Amino acid sequence: MHRQFLQFVLAGALCALLAPTGSLAAPAKNSHWTAAWSAAMDSPGPRLSDQTVRQIARVSIGGSAVRVRLSNLYGDGPVTLGPVHVALRTEGSSTVKGSDRELRFGGKSSVTIPKGGSALSDTVALEVKPLQELAISLYVPAGAAPGPSTLHNAGLATAYLTEQGDATASTDFPGTQVNGSRFFLSDIEVASPTERHVLVAFGDSITDGVGANQNTYQRWPDYFADRLRADPALTAVAVANSGIGGNRVLNDSFGPSAQARFDRDALDKPGVRWIVLLEGINDIGGSGQPAAPKDNVSAEQIIEGMKALIARAHAKGVKIYGATLTPFGGAGWPYHSSRNEQKRQAVNTWIRNGGAFDGVADFEKAIQDPAHPDRMLPAYDSGDHLHPNGAGYEAMAKAVDLKWLAP
Repeated sequence: MHRQFLQFVLAGALCALLAPTGSLAAPAKNSHWTAAWSAAMDSPGPRLSDQTVRQIARVSIGGSAVRVRLSNLYGDGPVTLGPVHVALRTEGSSTVKGSDRELRFGGKSSVTIPKGGSALSDTVALEVKPLQELAISLYVPAGAAPGPSTLHNAGLATAYLTEQGDATASTDFPGTQVNGSRFFLSDIEVASPTERHVLVAFGDSITDGVGANQNTYQRWPDYFADRLRADPALTAVAVANSGIGGNRVLNDSFGPSAQARFDRDALDKPGVRWIVLLEGINDIGGSGQPAAPKDNVSAEQIIEGMKALIARAHAKGVKIYGATLTPFGGAGWPYHSSRNEQKRQAVNTWIRNGGAFDGVADFEKAIQDPAHPDRMLPAYDSGDHLHPNGAGYEAMAKAVDLKWLAP
């Protein structure tokens, strides 16, 4: 009996060692899922065929398991993706040996996503640390994407692509093509045994980080995640970035309007408890050169649009904080004019004093030039007088009150 039992144990251990990495045990059913990273899909992009794309993403919070969401929001028909892998990144496009996991969808190695839809992967066990970089690799089979890819245009991170072939499991990625957008990847979620919560940064290109350096995590939500990880009392708070360059409160422009995407890109994130809203600059800029009568919006219309978002957040029990619109003096037409500056000031006055938001992040004050209040401080200006640079984004991150997030 003793010998048989020993043989049974050894056989079981050998099976465990030979088990494929994608079949590692999933977390317990009572695990809590949290949005650890996001990219709001905003545009159609180049068609891929028989190619692998590897994308690097830094999660804002750690966990014991991972799952991802892939989007076909801008496809003109169904798209088939897979295999899809997740691994820990070392540098460049390389990954840590032994960390690679295959992500499955309903137990299958590929998934067909309908036009306008998305797909959430199955759970895979992978120990992930806060602020750790992951490599998400997905293969687009030949002819599987007959139309455009779905993108987040300004990824501010290098995506690596093969010329052809499935390289999703490769530790040293063989592709030589690069791209600055996010392909299909909209969310990374992590699991933990305790409940945790998410702050969603919802906005336009200034939340998206335009003006910051590529691959440097200089967007204001990135700096804010750094602040959270440095505070032992806030280790249970994650940050999801839902910024889209050119986004507007009221009308579609670059990507759907804030009204149209608010549920998908904010309220539906697992664990969302707080939202910081920074929108309105593009509504004002669009009114300087209206493409249609509806684009010639007033400050009052922008405010009414913000009120609608506040009501929707509060209906879900989510607190929403208003961020004042940052200075754009010198940005040129159609943004900066005396008329548009009056609109910006009117919106900011209401954000500060209207009492509708749960609190105010005074981003204007954080980066304003005291000598020229309609302009950014030169040290914070990326050069176009509209978007801050990395130092400006860091100053904005410091303007968000950590007391809002107290347990």
